[in-house]
Amino acid sequence: MNKLQSGMLLVSDPFLKDPNFLRSVVLICEHNNEGCFGFVLNNKYEKNLNELVENLDDIHFPVYQGGPVHLNTLHFLHTKPLLITGGLHIIDNIYWGGNFNKVLELISTRQIKPKDIRFYLGYSGWNEGQLEEEVEQKSWMLHPAKRNFVFHLNTNNLWKDVLNDMGGDYKLLGNYPKDPQLN
Repeated sequence: MNKLQSGMLLVSDPFLKDPNFLRSVVLICEHNNEGCFGFVLNNKYEKNLNELVENLDDIHFPVYQGGPVHLNTLHFLHTKPLLITGGLHIIDNIYWGGNFNKVLELISTRQIKPKDIRFYLGYSGWNEGQLEEEVEQKSWMLHPAKRNFVFHLNTNNLWKDVLNDMGGDYKLLGNYPKDPQLN
């Protein structure tokens, strides 16, 4: 059985009604005695980075809504620890945060591409024991994170692709309609 820890994906149950997490995949970046912190990977925000940060006029990096908490904060995951210092290692070659001024410089000089970094407005957070209870109630399924999921090329398909990767009966869940009463 998968353990709730940093580097795991939370995959929402197909019947989870919370609109913040409908068919979502969340990367857990930190899990400790105080609670849990992560980002929804597949909820694209309507604005790009250049619409949120000054002096990036001709640079169009997508932004995702990381969760319902502190929507006025900007976070990032990246794969360039040698260029962006100060990040927290999550899995393999994926890091959370780091020197944001350096990020802006690297983006402006085109040394970092959208495939290397993802930006999130807000985050997802749970108090101590809260997420464990939600997992026990089967609101979430756990699956180890992989780079191709964190930096998925088509986030509209991410939820289903993770369920397919989980195999077995989980594959069937990916085909459940959003509202079975409409069938």
